[in-house]
Amino acid sequence: MVDQKVIDVLLVEDDPGDVLMTREAFEHNKVRNRLSVVADGVSALEFLRKEGEHADAPTPDLVLLDLNLPRMDGREVLEAMKSDARMRSIPVVVLTTSEAEEDVVRSYSLHANAYVTKPVDFDRFIDVVRQIDEFFVEVVRLPGR
Repeated sequence: MVDQKVIDVLLVEDDPGDVLMTREAFEHNKVRNRLSVVADGVSALEFLRKEGEHADAPTPDLVLLDLNLPRMDGREVLEAMKSDARMRSIPVVVLTTSEAEEDVVRSYSLHANAYVTKPVDFDRFIDVVRQIDEFFVEVVRLPGR
């Protein structure tokens, strides 16, 4: 078996339960990726821009982005990321509870790389996180830093 590469993942999620489920999914799947978490859109952009308390933050290889966030919603974060040359190439998976067609269409029009509706069932959630991880670690070639 080939040694898996480790990637840095930024989870932008304000729901503590969903943060916990994502952490548990990483642990359950023995995912070795480094998971950083911020709870709102403003903090996400500060993290990505390495501003303030996030000055030493790693540049994420992948962003898991909720849409419904305090201070600045995920759509605004996605738009800011994809219009900034320094962040444009970072893949973004929208991971949200919204099943609204308008959110799907808008996310893709803002250049999200994927749109995934969060399952409410824990086992299914773990499976979805595993599939995202496998795809971005084992299948996709991510841009170098």
